[in-house]
Amino acid sequence: MILAIDVGNTNIVLGCMDSEKIHFTARFSTDRYKTSDEYAILLKNLFMVNRFNISHIEGGIISSVVPELSVALQEAVKIVTGKDAMIVGSGLKTGLNIMIDNPAQLGSDLVVDAVAACAEHKKPILIFDMGTATTLSVIDDVGNYIGGMIIPGIRLATEALSKQTSQLPHISLEAPKKIMGTNTIDCMKSGAVFGNAAMLDGIIERVEEELGQKATVVATGGLTSCVVPHCKHKIICDKDLLLKGLFVIYNKNVKRIKK
Repeated sequence: MILAIDVGNTNIVLGCMDSEKIHFTARFSTDRYKTSDEYAILLKNLFMVNRFNISHIEGGIISSVVPELSVALQEAVKIVTGKDAMIVGSGLKTGLNIMIDNPAQLGSDLVVDAVAACAEHKKPILIFDMGTATTLSVIDDVGNYIGGMIIPGIRLATEALSKQTSQLPHISLEAPKKIMGTNTIDCMKSGAVFGNAAMLDGIIERVEEELGQKATVVATGGLTSCVVPHCKHKIICDKDLLLKGLFVIYNKNVKRIKK
């Protein structure tokens, strides 16, 4: 059993998992100012709430796009479980061949998403991760990571729209009954939800045209459920994709590290 932790800009997601299943997951806000002791208390409380025996944890792995929290969470895992947690980075084997201009610039979350997708789906693969930013990762038909996109996330964009305009309110992210809104809030919701769905559909078509073949399309991230149901293309939703990728990477490295 391992503890997998995904540190995003807005939320941290953790999961306790083994080769058979993910036993529980939890999501909490990313706080750059919390200490390792504070995160240790939070982790211990989450184990208690989920009635999970900490002694079952044999190791941990962390993917973080917030570098200043990597060590704090690594120390928190050590405090709570007594086990060392790997941090996804240049020191770990992933099995992913990254064919971009500077592979070191690729975020660990995108690496982990790609590892999981390659393990589960037919290539080529397009991976959308919809969080603070919406990212696209493109895996070619032989498993190379060949590029992608970074797009303002749906919530980030709608919040910016509200903050930068005098008369537009903050809105929740659910689709209105019709594409054509008849009031300000429905117009904003339609633009956010259907606009992003149309964007995903358009990106899929353009990338497949550039690849010269159809691709498997996978979506993950906290905002996937708001948008993907309204897309016209077939998109596989997997909210646990990153946790699955962390499990794969952990197993690629644990024996080597223990030697």
